Amino acid sequence: MRRRMLGAVLPLVLATAAAVPLPAAADPAPPVSALTKSVQGTGSPAAHGATANWVVGYEDHATTTGAATITDAVGAGQAYQSGSLHVPPGWTPQWSTDGSTFTGAEPASGVTAVRGTNPAAGPDATQLTGALTPPVPAATTATGGDGFTPILYRTPSGVLQAWNIYHHLGATSPKVVCTELATGARCPGGPWPKVLNTAPGPLGTLGAGDIATTMVEQYVRDPAAPAKVYYPAVTAASVGVACLDMAAAANCGYWPLAATGGSPAVNGLTGFVETGGNLYGLVTSGTVVCWTIATQSACGGQPYAPIAPAISGNPYVYGAMDVVAGKVFASSSNPSTAQVPSLGCFDPATATACAGWASWRPTGPAGNFTYNAYTAFGTTGTPVGVCSSTTGVTNVTTCYALDGSALPAPPGAAALPNGTYVFNPEVVTDPGGHLRSYLPVWNGGIAGAAVCHDWTTGTACAGLPARITHPSVNGGATRDYGYAYDAPSGCLIGLGDAGVLFSMDPATGASPCVRSGGQVTLRPGDFYCDGGSHVQGYTSARLTGVDLANVDFAASRVTVVDQDNAVVPTPGFAPDGSVDLTGVSVAAHPSITVTTTLVLHSAAGFSGSLVVDFAGDAPQLCFRTTISADCLVTLVANTATGTDSTGSFTSNTVTLPVAPGASCTPKVTVQKEICTAVHPAQCGPGGAGPWAKQAPVGLLGVLAASAYWRITVTNSGPVGITSAQVVDTVEPSCQTGPFALAAGQSKQVYCATYALLNLFPITNQAKVSYLPVNVPPGTPVSTTDWSSAKACSLLCGL
Repeated sequence: MRRRMLGAVLPLVLATAAAVPLPAAADPAPPVSALTKSVQGTGSPAAHGATANWVVGYEDHATTTGAATITDAVGAGQAYQSGSLHVPPGWTPQWSTDGSTFTGAEPASGVTAVRGTNPAAGPDATQLTGALTPPVPAATTATGGDGFTPILYRTPSGVLQAWNIYHHLGATSPKVVCTELATGARCPGGPWPKVLNTAPGPLGTLGAGDIATTMVEQYVRDPAAPAKVYYPAVTAASVGVACLDMAAAANCGYWPLAATGGSPAVNGLTGFVETGGNLYGLVTSGTVVCWTIATQSACGGQPYAPIAPAISGNPYVYGAMDVVAGKVFASSSNPSTAQVPSLGCFDPATATACAGWASWRPTGPAGNFTYNAYTAFGTTGTPVGVCSSTTGVTNVTTCYALDGSALPAPPGAAALPNGTYVFNPEVVTDPGGHLRSYLPVWNGGIAGAAVCHDWTTGTACAGLPARITHPSVNGGATRDYGYAYDAPSGCLIGLGDAGVLFSMDPATGASPCVRSGGQVTLRPGDFYCDGGSHVQGYTSARLTGVDLANVDFAASRVTVVDQDNAVVPTPGFAPDGSVDLTGVSVAAHPSITVTTTLVLHSAAGFSGSLVVDFAGDAPQLCFRTTISADCLVTLVANTATGTDSTGSFTSNTVTLPVAPGASCTPKVTVQKEICTAVHPAQCGPGGAGPWAKQAPVGLLGVLAASAYWRITVTNSGPVGITSAQVVDTVEPSCQTGPFALAAGQSKQVYCATYALLNLFPITNQAKVSYLPVNVPPGTPVSTTDWSSAKACSLLCGL
């Protein structure tokens, strides 16, 4: 940090009278934040066409939290490389094509300036903050439609969102909606709901919707980009995989898997499950469809052979998918006919029906239908089979082992009243290590409830009623479809046919769930982009803005895992709500995820954040440019600017010389001539000559035995030269330099050799040595070929 001298040294003054008091020194001005600019990857000078990595270090001297902006214009002689902008975590990248108007979406081309913004920059620039989710209020967050299982997404700032897609809805109907659970308000970017489209692009900007949804929706998160959700979609011509990007609030593609029509007819499908990097679903013809996440393409050979009976007279598959021990199970039913509901098994390893499952198994009487297929676990938590609960005149729950043999059904599901709808459960491990499934149910006299089965004990979950109702939510009329477990808070977020989001405590069944949670993933290396070593170590995680008296720290917990999802031992909460992370090695754990689950005494008025930080150098913004191949570009430069709560500031300017490459080597020639005029006045600078390579016999006698020479140096480009020197073998007065010549310029040197008494001819030679502009120091000089002219005496013609 550069320091300022705050005052001059005062001379000592002696006086016999009382000393005159000195004025009080003014308080020093608070420091202004600083930017440090550097460039990597090119050497100096750089080559034409080279890639320059421009690095801006931001040293934040602010004492309060406030907005900060760093802007860097792409300098002349360079072109921005698409996708190269890097900003520190917590910052938002922006791009501009005119240098003044910035957007959050990178243009396809023409970027002239880049920017990073942070609405909450502060004194500690090496930290990340995540919002702590308040207890989700009950009966206040209606989705506005018949949404299905909620999809939870935590934004980079820690805001917990619930997304849902309305099921069995036509293509042009709005059907996707986003809700911020802390407030129950719609997410920014409304109005909601919005239509879904096969074409990629922001939600609500692509015209009429062209995706219809299925009866039972199951979603798969992209393992490489968890904000992306793959869901089952039906279009006018096909069924297939569609993509929703929750981070960008955008459609992110559609991939057909089977054409509609045919016999048996294809006009609908189930949801999707994932195993081995592939998505699997079941279409109405009973065949299995498959799609590979990594390649975003249909699997070879799909659709595969049927593992379920074809469905006729109904555009929907009433059924669901499940993966158990790498095998794909599908339930199927058709309430439009007296079809027997069934369960089939597909083996991805053989792309055929599983061993022992050459024919599908019945799961209930003819006319029953189902919305589910879920895993049966053993008492140790190992998956051992699959269950399906069917509804109708008689509710029946049937379970099969992997080999097709019968398994006992969970007693809570088996005891449901006739006519009860049962949906796929959410599976949670409780603090005691027991594996629990929470089945959403309604109808048959049930307005909405969860049925909890403890697989560890093989019985209903201890401490919970057989049917966990939600009387405080919409008068109990929730008509549950599904739950999503929020690990940071330890709460289940529910949604049902009533279109109302709510929370439930899985330990007590209470709504709302009086818990809070936050999660922050900190990768210190992400704050830098120059490849250097900048991180000293982790510091702490801490709760901020939290009423600590409202937290039951004895029941709360904090968990730290690393980049391999391995638990990192750390102390628990200190009384001040902090967690000491100084014992965590950055070398061994370059990334950590801190998750806090807080049990609260009261849901009222909760607020706060989780902050995780490390000790390190100033964070960096980087982007890359391609240096122009134009030979006229001899240097490039960049300067960054910034603003934050300390004011405005500017970085140092980095100027990078650009050396000519092979295509930019100057073409220098030299021409040595002798004057053949009879008057010396015609042989000097600007003289008319004429000039030739050889003087005629007897001319020197006319010119008083003197030879007049002209040397023409020409640089035909494409770049200039410097340090040019004319070298002459005979006449020292012809040697000239140093001088420079731009591309396309010429220089003429005039000189003379006097009193030539020799009767023999004299041949004079000249050449030029030079350096191309911007070559590195120590580069050897280049030299032209020799050029000669001849001065004749009496013997020139002999």
